[in-house]
Amino acid sequence: MSDLKATERPQVQRPGPMGAPAVGAKAEDFAGSGRRLVARLAPYRLRVVVVGLAGVASVVLTALGPKLLGDATDLVFAGMFGRRLPAGLDKEEAVAGLRASGEGRLADLVSGMDVVPGQGVDFDAVGRALLLVVAVYVAGAALAWLQGYVLAGVVQGLVRRLRGDVEDKVHRLPLAYFDRQPRGELLSRVTNDIDNVSQTLQQTLSQLLTALLTVVAVLGMMLWISPLLALIALVSVPLSVLVTTVVMRRSKPQFVAQWRRTGELNSHIEESISGHALVTVLGRTAEVERRFAEHNDGLHDASYRAQFVSSLVMPLMMFLGNLSYVAVAVVGGLRVTQGALSIGEVQAFIQYSRQFTQPLTQLASMANLLQSGVASAERVFELLDAPEESPEPVELEERAPRGRGGEVVFDRVAFSYDPERPLIRDLSLVARPGQTVAIVGPTGAGKTTLVNLVMRFYELDAGRITLDGVDIATMPRAALRSRTGMVLQDTWLFEGTIRDNLAYARPDATEEEVLAAARATFVDRFVHSLPDGYDTAVEENGDNLSAGERQLVTIARAFLADPDLLILDEATSSVDTRTELLVQRAMGALRTDRTSFVIAHRLSTIRDADLILVMEAGAIVEQGTHDALLAADGAYARLYRSQLSAAVD
Repeated sequence: MSDLKATERPQVQRPGPMGAPAVGAKAEDFAGSGRRLVARLAPYRLRVVVVGLAGVASVVLTALGPKLLGDATDLVFAGMFGRRLPAGLDKEEAVAGLRASGEGRLADLVSGMDVVPGQGVDFDAVGRALLLVVAVYVAGAALAWLQGYVLAGVVQGLVRRLRGDVEDKVHRLPLAYFDRQPRGELLSRVTNDIDNVSQTLQQTLSQLLTALLTVVAVLGMMLWISPLLALIALVSVPLSVLVTTVVMRRSKPQFVAQWRRTGELNSHIEESISGHALVTVLGRTAEVERRFAEHNDGLHDASYRAQFVSSLVMPLMMFLGNLSYVAVAVVGGLRVTQGALSIGEVQAFIQYSRQFTQPLTQLASMANLLQSGVASAERVFELLDAPEESPEPVELEERAPRGRGGEVVFDRVAFSYDPERPLIRDLSLVARPGQTVAIVGPTGAGKTTLVNLVMRFYELDAGRITLDGVDIATMPRAALRSRTGMVLQDTWLFEGTIRDNLAYARPDATEEEVLAAARATFVDRFVHSLPDGYDTAVEENGDNLSAGERQLVTIARAFLADPDLLILDEATSSVDTRTELLVQRAMGALRTDRTSFVIAHRLSTIRDADLILVMEAGAIVEQGTHDALLAADGAYARLYRSQLSAAVD
């Protein structure tokens, strides 16, 4: 759009040395964003219940394993000690005999076992105990697999819905949002941040549930075996919480900075790649590389700090866990020698102490993932919460005018991008059906803004615009825009063939209609020189076509749409002089019986317009035909003479 400069449209906020504010510097609400993310699991309640039940059952079975294995160990040790004791005695008599012989410590040890004097190891009982342990572990693993399988479907379903919501949101956002948002930053939210949310949920949700359940189950088993040893093991919990809290508090701002820096780098890369040719021509490659290095170094530093600080959790938690392990082993050994615990119970408790610290370590190590994932979720939710276009008037859709018409009336219209800098004030005009209305004026005068208001890309501050007597504010946007064809100075072709791009405005168009539009706009003339004709694939940004050829394709696309209103924004600026004359004739046929708004800088292209509007600072300062405006010797005449003298020079 040729005249959307700083005086007309608000500047996009781009990171860099120009003083623009940094992208992504938002308030941090991790708790709120986390709750909002979890709330999105509501459609998957049944599967979440299955995940929870499978997790509970798996953890319970896994928690029983060490106790059952300890029982098997007790059977072995009981047999080994029972074989050394005299047969025919009961346990109490054997213990008393040991004490009488001065072996009090051994007597305490035997008293804590289920010993049958004179009987060796019962290998059948040991075998049954081991088979039970294997069965319990296999069942626990199967339930854990089921939990992971169902949870994977839940997470991917949630992320799919989130992507769909973002895609729908993008199409409901007003044009002003994209004016202020760098494309690289927006793409980073839509792709990188959503992918990070997906990975975070997949990696942490099942582990988080399992870890919490494991802590509860293992703590229960520890209290059952020995409350004293459980108390010793629990001493490490507040220390672990303190360590995790301190590390998370320090890592949180680093993760926010990491994803903000990612958006800034993506924005710079997208901008430099899109404008690569211009950067090269102007010799600014070194400047672009310098700015890339700054953004890249900033991302490196933020990522390094975030990962380093968060990675401190694991070694600190392992250190605390090892201290707890040593204390449990020492005290447990003493309790065995005192006969208060069996060897199998201490063995099981040591395993439980490891299982108890392991989920705490996992929870702590997941802190960095959760911080990163919730930070990304917050950025996505900021996009979802952005103000949308005003709601469609659902009850007034039948008021959309039908059939060929095209009378457009501006009734005391006022509009500004910035409330403190008014642009269009109290503007009124009438474009009759079938008229060609040309809009001219200096850059920033409001020419493109005028036609954007007709398309309802922006909402009016005051006044109204009517189409065939109906206020466009009461018309569904789709109904309004379906009657409008628009050809911009900046061409845009989509992935696909030339035929696909021609039919983009009317997918149901017949082959003959597509070819007729191509012939009318002289696309047919150059297509036959291409390797595959109309089936030639359009490369990214249409780089395999010249600027003029791309412009002709966009013009043909508007021809095929057969709109009631036609908007041409410097539509012939990229074609050569000979082609421009041919296109002008084709546009003359296209403009027949339809209202056309033509934005032009070259006044020679709009001499035959029915009405010429001269705009300055958002106001119409002159209007009339080409000859009448020249005779008036005003602003239009000055513009015309300046262009004429420039051409002569």
